[in-house]
Amino acid sequence: MSEQTTRSHKAEKVLERMGQKLNRQMVGSLLACVHCGLCTETCHYVLANPGDPTYAPAYKGDLIRKLFKRHFDWTGRVFPWWVKAGSVWTDEELEELKDTVFGKCTNCRRCSLNCPMGVDLATFNRMARGLLVSVGIMPEGVAVVSKDQWEIGNQMGVLKEDYLETLEWMAEELQDELDDPEVDIPIDQTDCEVVYYINPREVKYDPRSISDAAKIFHVAGESWTMPSEGWDMTNFGLFSGDDALGGSVAQRLYEKVSELRGKRLVISECGHGFRSTRCEGPNWARYDVPFVMESSIFTMLRYIKEGRIKVDKTRNSRPVTYHDSCNMGRSCGMFEEPRELLELVCSDFREMHPNRAENYCCTGGGGAMSMSEYTPRRLKSGIIKANQLKETGAEIVVTSCHNCVDGLTDVIRHYELGIEVTQLVNLVANALVIEPKVAIPVEEVVEEMVAEALPLAGRTILVADDEPDQLEYLATVFEDNGATVLRAVDGDEALAMATSEKPDLLTLDLEMPGKNVGEVFQILRENPELESLKVCVITGRPELRKLIYDRSVRRPEGYLDKPVTEEQLLINVRKILELAHDEAAAGAEGTP
Repeated sequence: MSEQTTRSHKAEKVLERMGQKLNRQMVGSLLACVHCGLCTETCHYVLANPGDPTYAPAYKGDLIRKLFKRHFDWTGRVFPWWVKAGSVWTDEELEELKDTVFGKCTNCRRCSLNCPMGVDLATFNRMARGLLVSVGIMPEGVAVVSKDQWEIGNQMGVLKEDYLETLEWMAEELQDELDDPEVDIPIDQTDCEVVYYINPREVKYDPRSISDAAKIFHVAGESWTMPSEGWDMTNFGLFSGDDALGGSVAQRLYEKVSELRGKRLVISECGHGFRSTRCEGPNWARYDVPFVMESSIFTMLRYIKEGRIKVDKTRNSRPVTYHDSCNMGRSCGMFEEPRELLELVCSDFREMHPNRAENYCCTGGGGAMSMSEYTPRRLKSGIIKANQLKETGAEIVVTSCHNCVDGLTDVIRHYELGIEVTQLVNLVANALVIEPKVAIPVEEVVEEMVAEALPLAGRTILVADDEPDQLEYLATVFEDNGATVLRAVDGDEALAMATSEKPDLLTLDLEMPGKNVGEVFQILRENPELESLKVCVITGRPELRKLIYDRSVRRPEGYLDKPVTEEQLLINVRKILELAHDEAAAGAEGTP
């Protein structure tokens, strides 16, 4: 009998579809493996199941590679016995393949990172999942979750009324907590700076993360909203290998943000949600995204750096360690930003080892949390992560991924570690310093409103720059925000005007004609009548910083590299001037 008459219909469809899915990256990984074995000890399944070769990445890869060799590579057609080419004939063989690609790999990519040939097992393992899903062969949980995301719009089947009711409930609790009836979780507001997207797990199991995010947005004074529909930023297409589902979910999300005319899509802490939305979704959906997309980690870190929120790290004093999400870390390169944020909001941060790109999977990656039939296997492999956690001595493990929250919680419970699992949004919210409201006289309110409308009102700023376009740009920004602006085009003019006019602030270019800028700076600093003059260097020649930074006088209060945006300029100048105001106030209080 010929192959055509003996192969099952599903097997035929899998092989046919495999030919459509192959691309350069896939073929490179399928061809490059030299079976050196270096990947073996990198896999947490292998380490937890010594002596079982079926968990080895190379072995798992060969189950897919043999099909490629037999049907799509010439060597397999000519020398099938030599290159170990093979085929698939029955539905039972497809079920066996399902057990491997879904049940023995979380697509964590740790083996890929350690492969000297650059073989990315996770890439073609995901392809194999997609081939099986296309003929209806998949774990039951994958089928249920995919169906919910197709039909209801989110992977946990949360109904719209339940979602909106949860947001309303969280807003009310936040109003009580902050004693402020104006606090809200806005829905479907148009033209906001931020449209905030979440994981449906937050609605169903952890609404505190929504209220914590809302608290941070409120304290930061952010213009933000959440959508009433299409609000799920997770995408099970990444786990199932179903590119059609991946594209549909991503497009639904992008179109909603565009409909609301949002300027920035902020993605709550979810590893695969960030990867699928920010990195993979535009390709699956073939969509040219017209707005900025960022993780809420970047948002919170920016708020602290810009002074929009204040935090007190002593409020999180218990020992904390950080678990790198595979999708957030290995697949998207986000290693340092979470740690930078942790250092700002925690007083006792401890690394687990190995960490960053070498960290081990939480055991819940690749959609494993939805595949209950593999739970015993998953928890057995969790001994690797349990040992990592135990060695840190931490009381809290932080992760920026909801899958990891569930995976780590299962491992901690199974191995009785007694460690708490939380996320960065919870720690930032707990560390927030919220200034109490104080009644302000009407005349002060008016002054404050004027200052808010024109934040530089009443200030005199001397702009020193020899480039006409740059000089006019800086002057215009300052004037539009209420400042009185003086202009100087060389060092001599800057020195003379600063001495005679005594401005509040001097913005200083480092390369101008006339007197050496370093000398100008030193003369100004040594003039006792200009003690209150603040200086912000704005330059396109950072290598010239030594002109002023190597001097024994007080350094500039600010520094910016050209080109500088209006937002950067105003944030830095306002900080400098607010510092001057605080110093003056402190001096007045200390005067007898």
